[in-house]
Amino acid sequence: MDDRYETSNDVTVTLPRVVERIPTVVVDDAHVIYRVHKGAGGGSTPVAALRRLVKRSSAPNIQEVHAVKGVSFTAYRGEAIGLIGSNGSGKSTLLRTIAGLLPVNRGAVYTQGQPSLLGVNAALLNDLSGERNVTLGCLAMGMQPDDVARMTPEIIEFSGINQRGDFASLPMRTYSSGMAARLRFSIAAAKKHDVLLIDEALATGDKGFRKRSEQRVRELREGAGTVFLVSHQLSSVRDTCERTIWLESGLIRMDGPTDEVIRAYEAFANGK
Repeated sequence: MDDRYETSNDVTVTLPRVVERIPTVVVDDAHVIYRVHKGAGGGSTPVAALRRLVKRSSAPNIQEVHAVKGVSFTAYRGEAIGLIGSNGSGKSTLLRTIAGLLPVNRGAVYTQGQPSLLGVNAALLNDLSGERNVTLGCLAMGMQPDDVARMTPEIIEFSGINQRGDFASLPMRTYSSGMAARLRFSIAAAKKHDVLLIDEALATGDKGFRKRSEQRVRELREGAGTVFLVSHQLSSVRDTCERTIWLESGLIRMDGPTDEVIRAYEAFANGK
């Protein structure tokens, strides 16, 4: 809606209403550094570790990895943002940092509410049935028991795990990795999130599930949430995100409209 103002000359001037952009994630010059062993040289065994502890000596063959190097950006409510880049570029590390699972060594990360990280390795209980995991997962997200009971059949149908039998009643250990990943996404997407972080979960499943999951991401975004999607499937990023951040070697190479960023990334990848 526009605002109308009367001037002293009885002329009506119409000014467009400014739409407020509400930040949900602010990443300010974030650096993430972690330590890894260069290789197995006998220095990483429990006995060797105990010996170093007694002698107060440092571990050998330790290498520091500067995974995220001074990254800065702001995400706003209602945005769906793709994160793309080569393997080892820092995408998943950045996602885990936004979720609060990894600390920053320098800089800061500010978020609205508690971000929810959904990845293909998210924990489900293998000895419990898929249906029971749905119940526990929804309750853990803070949903009310009545809402969980009402939505459980919808979540199972959305995941498609029952397409070839009643897998919802079987233990999770009988599921394929793709079935488990689809169920994880379906559970997480059943609730509105201030910030939802998705790591490769849309790459699983058939074309029908990918279309349903991409539509669900759009619904979450339109419901005033912010969605981050890490994926090597550039088609999923194109179909889901209007903004994309390209990370390379821990640095932001480009941040802008999805089509422009993906074209630049594809040209870079093809020129390697």
